[in-house]
Parts: sequence; structure tokens; C-alpha cells
Amino acid sequence: MSARHFLTLLDFSPDELRALLARAIELKQWQREGRGFEPLKHKVLAMVFEKSSTRTRVSFETGMVQLGGHAMFLSPRDTQIGRGEPIEDSARVLSRMVDGIMIRTFEHEKIERFAEYSGAPVINALTDDYHPCQLLADMQTWFERRGDIRGATVAFIGDGNNMCHSYINAARQFDFQLRIAAPEGYLPRADILAAAGDRVMLTHDPMEAATGADLVVTDVWASMGQEEEQREREKAFAGYQVNRDLMARAASDALFMHCLPAHRGEEVSADVIDGPQSVVWDEAENRLHAQKALLEKLLTP
Repeated sequence: MSARHFLTLLDFSPDELRALLARAIELKQWQREGRGFEPLKHKVLAMVFEKSSTRTRVSFETGMVQLGGHAMFLSPRDTQIGRGEPIEDSARVLSRMVDGIMIRTFEHEKIERFAEYSGAPVINALTDDYHPCQLLADMQTWFERRGDIRGATVAFIGDGNNMCHSYINAARQFDFQLRIAAPEGYLPRADILAAAGDRVMLTHDPMEAATGADLVVTDVWASMGQEEEQREREKAFAGYQVNRDLMARAASDALFMHCLPAHRGEEVSADVIDGPQSVVWDEAENRLHAQKALLEKLLTP
């Protein structure tokens, strides 16, 4: 049987995703109780990083240790992937030596090619187009706080980037309404948007998107690799800060999420991210628990 991969949220059915979140919540409780659980004993996860990260490395490495396995960190200096060796060859070789492969890279096409030739499960830990593991953590955080997100209204404010694309897929898979507020020139990809149909509304007005929303989400204005665009992006996104005025348009009990790292005073004001509606610290912790559930599902029979 060929390996199963997790490259976008669309790789799992809605029922599978909900079951995964339930398992993540259960594993989180077991950890709090000090209950040992090692289904991945003697399993090895190769962690291939072409983009650096704090939360991704720590959560996957910690998760593998807690599940009884081992995580191997591979930086661009440590592999031949995309450098001196074809991606297809790297996939064939690496997947014969380890039980799973987590990749954090730039072009989404690169991880798709790698997965096509890999005999071991491949997990997308972020590409320029998608960040599905973050969405598992976001959805887990919502489910813990509010129950099922079906029928809720979510506002995504800012760049139509990989996080925005993954929220579009989440709207399809978890059956909620998504409103995206982004400036011209920074819209999500048209094909990803079109596939979501009436699940998603696009506007240039962040206040319109936030009105009555149950959850407000944002991300940095300049993602990794876009630092040279910082000043240009600051001008384009000047009216897209999630601040107290914008949150006042949302539902009175609305939650605020951000995948981090955050730039206070840019995409979000300090009084919002550090305020009572913010659940970003739970959201960050849940990367660990959601990914443990994902690793268990992909790396065990």
C-alpha cells in the first residue's frame, strides 16, 4: 500500500479531520495527567527544513519524543535535496531509511514531487501556498473553547498567503463561513478561492469582514522571504491592523488567533494579542498536540 501524505487539509476527509482533533484533545489530556503513551517507539521522523522555524521544529521534535520515537533535524546544509540531487532521488532514498518525513520549504510543487516518490508519509510543515498543520492547531483551539466550528463565521484579515489559503480549505472541510479582507495585489489565489464556492467571501474592507465574526485571524504582513517588501507592504496593509476598533465589530465573545511570530503595532495591536480575547498561546501549544495526533495516524498501522 502506498504511503499516505498530509500536504493540505484536503488530503483528509472532514470526518477524519474531526476525529484527528478529538484525538489531539485526548492526547493533550493524557500528557497533562502524566500518562505515558509511546506508539512510535523506534520510529524516526526526518525533519527537512529549507525555511527556519521555532514552533515547527520544537513541536514536531517534542511530539516524536513524547510518542516514543526520534526526530532528525536536517537543515539545508545537511541534505542534497534540491541542490546536488534531484528531489525524486532524495525522496526515494530518505523514505527507505525513516518512517516519516516532515518538510518545511518554499514552493509547494517541491513537496508534491517529493511525496510522489516517497515510500514514507510526507507532512507539509509549511510551503508558500499552504500551512495545514497550523490549521489543525487553530481548529483544535476553537473546538476546545467553543465546540464544533460548523456554521461559525471567521474573518481573516491581511495577506492572501499560505495561512489564508489553508483557512479557505478549512472553511470547506469544517463547514464554516470565511470572510477574507485583503488589499488589491495581495489576494488569495483565484483557483483556491473558486474551489470554496459560497463558503468564502472576499472584500477589501476589514471592518466589513470582521462584523459579527466569531473568530478573527491575521498573519504578518511580510512572511519569510518577503522582508525586502516590508516597506511596500506596510503601506498596502496600513488599514488592515487587527486592533480594538476592529474587534469591536466582531461578536462580543469573538476569539483572536495568530499563527506567530507576531509584530505588535503592525498586523495586530498589543492590546488585542495580549488581551482577553486572544488565544494565541493555546493555539501555539496545540501545534504539539495536533501534530502528535497526525503523527500517530500516519506512522502507525
